[in-house]
Amino acid sequence: MLENFTKIQKKQKVCLINLGCKVNQYEIDGILNTLQGEYEIITKLGKAEIFIVNTCAVTQEAERKSRQIISKILKQNIDAKIYMCGCATEHNSEQFLKTPQVQCVIGTFGKGKIKENFGKTGNLTQEISKEYEDNLLATNVRTRGYVKIQDGCNNFCSYCIIPYLRGRSRSRALESIVKEAKILSKNCKEIVITGINISDYKIDGKLALIEVLFALKNLPTRVRLGSLEANVITEEFLEKAKSIENFCPHFHLSLQSGSDKVLKEMNRHYTTKDYYEKVSLIRQFFPFSGITTDVIVGYPTETDDDFENTLTFVEKVSFSAVHFFIYSSREGTRASKLPQLNGSVKKQREEKLKIVAQNCKKKYLEKLLSKNIEVLVEQKVGKYFIGFSREYVKCFLTSKRDLTGKIVKAKVGKIFEDGIFVEEIV
Repeated sequence: MLENFTKIQKKQKVCLINLGCKVNQYEIDGILNTLQGEYEIITKLGKAEIFIVNTCAVTQEAERKSRQIISKILKQNIDAKIYMCGCATEHNSEQFLKTPQVQCVIGTFGKGKIKENFGKTGNLTQEISKEYEDNLLATNVRTRGYVKIQDGCNNFCSYCIIPYLRGRSRSRALESIVKEAKILSKNCKEIVITGINISDYKIDGKLALIEVLFALKNLPTRVRLGSLEANVITEEFLEKAKSIENFCPHFHLSLQSGSDKVLKEMNRHYTTKDYYEKVSLIRQFFPFSGITTDVIVGYPTETDDDFENTLTFVEKVSFSAVHFFIYSSREGTRASKLPQLNGSVKKQREEKLKIVAQNCKKKYLEKLLSKNIEVLVEQKVGKYFIGFSREYVKCFLTSKRDLTGKIVKAKVGKIFEDGIFVEEIV
């Protein structure tokens, strides 16, 4: 009879939503790992019983989006149980607890144990540990996987709130990094080393980012470094990096301004002379390396002359790509207390920098024409396969066979769209 059949318990559906940086993406992937098998998991906003939101607070706009996502969830899931974590909850937990469906919030610490908080309510934010919290493994990957090696930051740049939300810099044990990277290498073709400030990765109190690269040199995957500070670049570092076959010659060196005055006011710990020396050193060892950067436009004390200095410096360095952002005042930082520049002034400066950045990128891509490169193909859009070279240049190619997820040798043909068109070498 029907009553005699064992009733199968349907798994609860959990929706994971991530906002913010690559470190946040790593952490939400790690949370996913802790739930697998026990719950049905979705990673796009949809119908579910439980929602976990990993929030961002790098700007006030990011924090606003972290609040808005609650309304979007409730439009489809009025009875949802929502669990919030991350930087925005660390900054201000009460803003989320005003919504009854938000069960509890935790901050930037304790994400690996969020499942243990199911059924609990209120503000469960804990004091940030002085040690690296090593309880997440992000082994669910695509063609590119991330390994987090470090958390927190000691720089306290005047525009940035992250050190107050993530705590002081702390490094992950090398053995743990290698263990996770080996698991990842079975399912992906490239590993990206990430963290809040990976340049400050240390072993026994000494800077040791190069030791991470050496520890991963025998993996069957490419290895790429995330965002770097200029101080990590030395002749010894580059000489060792060049000896590592799976190392990707792409250096994302944060600049933020090409004005020494503004750099000092931002509490950045280098001058443009220091920075340019590091770039020149990179090009001695890796002549065709991709060198990318971040630039903040319209910092409160940036004058017209300061901005012109930035334009001149960006042209001088000739970056392969420039990621630029209009300065956004962040409550809780020193820069937020300064008189702010007019929005139209910042917008005009952004447009000028955009033109210079485009010219720099074009000059770099022209240097690659007719050269042989290696492309990790990630997807197909229309008739083109799209991927990235070791130098982190976007590549387009066509083929009769499916190249998705493969690393292919190719020859650069021409500048195309926002990258280059390449022909597979068969």
